[in-house]
Amino acid sequence: MAAAELRGTVAVEEPLPGGAAPRRRVVRGALVLLGRNELRQPVLRVLGGTGTGTALSFPLSGDAVRLFTRFAGEGRAAVRLGPGGAQLLLSDCPPDALRRFLRLLRHKLAAGPRGAPRCPRLLARPPPAFAIISPLRERDALRSPRGGAAEEPGQRPAEVPRAQRRPPARLSAEQEAVLGAVRSGQGVFFTGCAGTGKSFLLKKIVGSLPPNSTYATASTGVAACHIGGTTLHAFAGIGSGKAPLEQCIQLAERPGVRQHWLACQHLIIDEISMVDGNFFDKLEAVARAVRKRDEPFGGIQLIICGDFLQLPPVCKANEEIKFCFQAKSWRKCIHINMELTEVRRQTDKTFISLLSAVRLGRCTEEVTSLLMQTATNRSERDGILATRLCTHKDDVELTNKKRLQQLSGEVHTFEALDSDPMLVKLIDAQCPVGSKIALKVGAQVMLAKNLDVSQGLVNGARGVVVGFESDQKGLPKVRFLCGVTQIIKIERWVFKGPSGVHLSRQQLPLKLAWAISIHKSQGMSLDCVEISLSRVFESGQAYVALSRARSLAGLRVLDFDPKVVRADPSVLQFYRQLRRHHLLTQDSLHTRLDADEKENWKSS
Repeated sequence: MAAAELRGTVAVEEPLPGGAAPRRRVVRGALVLLGRNELRQPVLRVLGGTGTGTALSFPLSGDAVRLFTRFAGEGRAAVRLGPGGAQLLLSDCPPDALRRFLRLLRHKLAAGPRGAPRCPRLLARPPPAFAIISPLRERDALRSPRGGAAEEPGQRPAEVPRAQRRPPARLSAEQEAVLGAVRSGQGVFFTGCAGTGKSFLLKKIVGSLPPNSTYATASTGVAACHIGGTTLHAFAGIGSGKAPLEQCIQLAERPGVRQHWLACQHLIIDEISMVDGNFFDKLEAVARAVRKRDEPFGGIQLIICGDFLQLPPVCKANEEIKFCFQAKSWRKCIHINMELTEVRRQTDKTFISLLSAVRLGRCTEEVTSLLMQTATNRSERDGILATRLCTHKDDVELTNKKRLQQLSGEVHTFEALDSDPMLVKLIDAQCPVGSKIALKVGAQVMLAKNLDVSQGLVNGARGVVVGFESDQKGLPKVRFLCGVTQIIKIERWVFKGPSGVHLSRQQLPLKLAWAISIHKSQGMSLDCVEISLSRVFESGQAYVALSRARSLAGLRVLDFDPKVVRADPSVLQFYRQLRRHHLLTQDSLHTRLDADEKENWKSS
């Protein structure tokens, strides 16, 4: 019955006669229940938080109810009970739970009263005054309701045709276990090799927590944009964190920054491998000082994700790398460590085994042979070339600029529309597409956003520009490797800037794809990849590059040298300890279970 229950803040506005301002009551920490009354009519019941004693009931009539769902993704919605009726404003609800609740409400309203009882017979048991409504059946979910609750004009409909064509991906048992650990309220670190669905799970976690007290961050702007958050440095407000602690506390005490530190109850950090351990310790001390609570991280629940065997923290040549798990405060803040093992990006067991070896810094003769054989692979087709992954950003810009200039034909330039033109550099750091995109017919491009997963139009999908519309907008037509040819329209990205201000960019979801950097490719799945590993300079960099490919057939490795495959010894030791602890925990659990079974057997 979870879909029929919702936690959050409810503001009830009830109109008063004579045109007076409506009476408004706010119930914080409310439990909203969807049920039926004794006449089998749908009813919303609002129960107050601890100690308030509030209990309000609102019968619903499908023809009159209107739902306002534009901001459901932010945990907000409104239910208007008819032209002259009350209005319920829902806020600070977990977005996923709110969507399920609204979906169930819409379907039940469309169905109307079910089996309304006739006049009760003498001595018959009276029907209950309130009973939780029955859950939504799978066949109901696939069928759009007719009539019932109306959507406010301009709002996004709840039933998306794409979702009807292809059911959304479900969480695996491993991912469900991580989500359960997060809901326990303890500090959680979950890891896994590339392609195990860490980013997908993070989005589910973000959607399951109250948005007003949950802050999603990442070590890089692109990673933060993928989960709809901001960079960890922007959230913290302490710059590089290299200033003395007292100065960092003063920076965090500034009004806009302090407000977020105090409001935060759940802090999500993605791509943790690139966060410096000293910065993590500084953050922990700042959190305790600003929040004036001596608990680890000032009482904030940490949900941390990443793979320490991928890209390490960026540091100067003379500085020693310090990972977050080496921070003094790590063990105080993280209580549960979990690892995802089911690879979803690749399906070829040989390739998965190869990547597993490379991740651990092992380059056997078999691995070397397989990678060197890929040098002759030709995955190009339909004019779509392999994307070259480069270790250095300058090589990427030079390659893309040069290859675009070599194409004949007219240049079509697309300027982004930013919410704040004064913050272009900040938006550039967080948005996966640039403020200006220049294209020609024949330009190699890559999607920078999921457009239609069911057709293969996903982030990282490769294509080539085959034409432009003749109207004023001149939008590009792109033929993709998945076989789809489509006009690409302007998309919008929204993310948080300094002090929590929402920033946005409207631009084509495309980037030139003759070459991209290994750093920028993190989290992507690429159809056809060409990699030159001769200039690899960091542990884990070769693994990140190789694991972007979906298959060995779509991979071409040039200039391969087994020496570039390496993993940091301290990281390997950290993972060995994690697994050993996990096995010991499992063994002790089984030992206890075996003992209990023997005791039960004796007593039976």
